[in-house]
Amino acid sequence: MRSLSLLLSFLFAAAPAFAQDDMLTQRPDPENPEGENMTTPPTWTVRFDHPGTATVGSEQDSVDVWFVNMKPGWHITTGPAAIFYHPASTVEGNQRIESNIYFFDPGERLEAYGIFFGGQNLEGDDITYDYFLVRNNGEFIVKRWTGDETSVIHPWTAHEAVAIFGPETEDTVANKLAVEIREEEVLFFVNDAEVTRLPRESVHTDGVLGLRLNHHVNVHVSTLSVSDL
Repeated sequence: MRSLSLLLSFLFAAAPAFAQDDMLTQRPDPENPEGENMTTPPTWTVRFDHPGTATVGSEQDSVDVWFVNMKPGWHITTGPAAIFYHPASTVEGNQRIESNIYFFDPGERLEAYGIFFGGQNLEGDDITYDYFLVRNNGEFIVKRWTGDETSVIHPWTAHEAVAIFGPETEDTVANKLAVEIREEEVLFFVNDAEVTRLPRESVHTDGVLGLRLNHHVNVHVSTLSVSDL
């Protein structure tokens, strides 16, 4: 079984204890991120898929993952695949998760990006979460990560709602991903179009939510929110 993955938490060493506690209990605000602009948010955690010596920080040329506040939101350029989350970002009951993600030129790579939810035991070997991703061929997928294994809940499926970075794209494309957790079903949306719905019993919903980014992905995340239905 995979050993405990490298887990990085960025904390303001000089900040008063009460300020630390306050930051840890409030969901991150993309308009008012924790810490200075263009610095790594201090109370987020990055967990890589595989253990190792990968680094995260704000010095773009000297780290494996560049992760900074960039109002509104956050900019992330990955090397290795990872999840990114704040401990106060949680889902419970019937709620809607939404994230607006701007995707930059992937070159020839076909790597996926999106959101995860239902996160439990994120710091241990018995980690589990479900995730909803898109990739640059117009497809989406819903999967589950459990321990050191993954399983498919809904396979890669093409949908016209998924925006693609193509030869004529000047800068970036935006994909707004949303998950609505209802009494009997969980609905998945890309750019406000429903792409699939699944029985609630087949999806893990309650728990921590965050971002799931595969290898060598360059994105700007302008929103990551939870609202009641």
